Amino acid sequence: MTTNQTHTIAPVLPVPATAARLTALVGALATLGSTFLAWTWTAEFPGDLTVTGYPGGLQVLTLTGALLTALFALAGHGVRGLGWLVPGGKNSPVRLLALGTFTTTWYAVLAIAVELGGLVNLEPGGWIAAVASLVTLVGALGLPADVPAENPGPASGWQRFTHAFKAPAPGKAAPLPSWAEILIIAAAFGIGLFIFTYGIDTEYAELFIGFLLLIGFGAPAVARAGLNRRLGALTATHKNVTVTAAFVAAFAFPFTQSNDAYATIGANILIFATVALGLNVVVGLAGLLDLGYVAFLGVGAYTAALFSGSPSSTIGIQLPFWAAVLAGAAASLIFGVVIGAPTLRLHGDYLAIVTLGFGEIFRIAMQNMDGASGPDITNGPNGIPNIPDLELFGFNFGEPHNVLGVELGRFSNYYLLMLFFTIIVVTVFRRSDQSRIGRAWVAIREDETAARAMGINAFRLKLLAFALGATLAGMAGTVQAHVTFTVTPAQYKFVEAVPPNSAFLLAAVILGGMGTVSGPLIGAALLYLIPAKLQFMSDYQLLLFGIALILLMRFRPEGLIADRRKQLEFHETGQLDAPKGDIGLSKAGV
Repeated sequence: MTTNQTHTIAPVLPVPATAARLTALVGALATLGSTFLAWTWTAEFPGDLTVTGYPGGLQVLTLTGALLTALFALAGHGVRGLGWLVPGGKNSPVRLLALGTFTTTWYAVLAIAVELGGLVNLEPGGWIAAVASLVTLVGALGLPADVPAENPGPASGWQRFTHAFKAPAPGKAAPLPSWAEILIIAAAFGIGLFIFTYGIDTEYAELFIGFLLLIGFGAPAVARAGLNRRLGALTATHKNVTVTAAFVAAFAFPFTQSNDAYATIGANILIFATVALGLNVVVGLAGLLDLGYVAFLGVGAYTAALFSGSPSSTIGIQLPFWAAVLAGAAASLIFGVVIGAPTLRLHGDYLAIVTLGFGEIFRIAMQNMDGASGPDITNGPNGIPNIPDLELFGFNFGEPHNVLGVELGRFSNYYLLMLFFTIIVVTVFRRSDQSRIGRAWVAIREDETAARAMGINAFRLKLLAFALGATLAGMAGTVQAHVTFTVTPAQYKFVEAVPPNSAFLLAAVILGGMGTVSGPLIGAALLYLIPAKLQFMSDYQLLLFGIALILLMRFRPEGLIADRRKQLEFHETGQLDAPKGDIGLSKAGV
């Protein structure tokens, strides 16, 4: 008699895949161990890599990459307790992290050889790190590709290659208690704050380049593992908690800084990011290509400078800061309406050319109002210097203050002030995006003809978007005037070595992701931080900037942080990693 029995057989990886994973794991552990050995014999190389038993400088980055590679390799092997690391792909994260560790380690080894005069300057620890990271990469490349669920059948060589860095859509995870989900969100923003602070606090270019290399591969690895999508589901459930956690992390930044020079970068990034978010209203929501947006920032800055009480001000009137903010925002609003009313009936390239002309007209007008070529208002190319520091309710922003036991310098004070204005801009953007007007802007952006046919007054709504974006930029400009001490026409060129300028503002919106909140903030942070840290590349900045944009348009045209609509616009449905049922916008709104 024959009985039918059902047996559950645990999936077993093929022998080559098991060997590849074991090779990657052993190589990662060996790479990790090498960071506790000396890599060079002299302390002339930055970071002091001569100490045995204590990683320093670039060794810390290699240690981090090797540790993450080992963890994801164990998680992909099914080690109990680590499965939450890979809700999506199991092999793609290992491959990307191994590549990041290899790149960072070999960059450190080659930098030692170049700066010190040859490979002879390497100690055994450096050689072990180079060989072990290579072994890790070879093992990781031997892992099978994570083929998406919608294409489970046999794949060609090219399909296997393109799927090598793609993760299948994750399955549904077991629900967590609300408090646990909130803790995960808080931890995620805490990690983000640590990474951002580490990047700003890098003391020399070699360390910052290594940091960029590791982040450049680590971020996609986390995304391919499916952690981004899982975190996105949590933030969609707890929207208010997410926004609060984001601003708490941003508020904590100056308290982590012992050097006010790094707080300077943070304050300028916030100014740049806030203006980029205002431009996102115009470009990201309404779809209007504005190439002269930095002029509205200049209108607000000049207005605040004229009413600041500066000895160089030609008006001789000093207003309280709150009044100067309202005056700067109102002046930018008026300019936005005056410029937008006759030009917003144009479309596409024609509108871009007109706005570019407005930006140049503003700069030239400010330069000629010197009493010789025009009325004596702005002191011409000399601008308005000696703008005094703000003082609100007895709190002087130019003096150091002890807050919660931490001394905050001038730029830390302005950082916190700018964070307040960023909260206002983010609130305005989110409310606008989720309103009827925001949906009408999106309709105009997608198809203006269809929007008009549905009864939408396209001209009035485009003018409203233009005016709102100008107002937000003018408000940020009032703070910028006090942070920089001086306002000159040269600060508001279309392309300038130091952002913000119109080209970099537009690039920040496109790089981060149009129509999102966090996209322009991240794009602005990257575009400001990288030139500030890699000043030795200033002569090649525009070349590298152009190459980066070309690569972005080729491989991720929707931006680093993209909503679902942009993904559907730039990719075929089968190319997306997200589940097919999710066809709406990003529910988290960030």
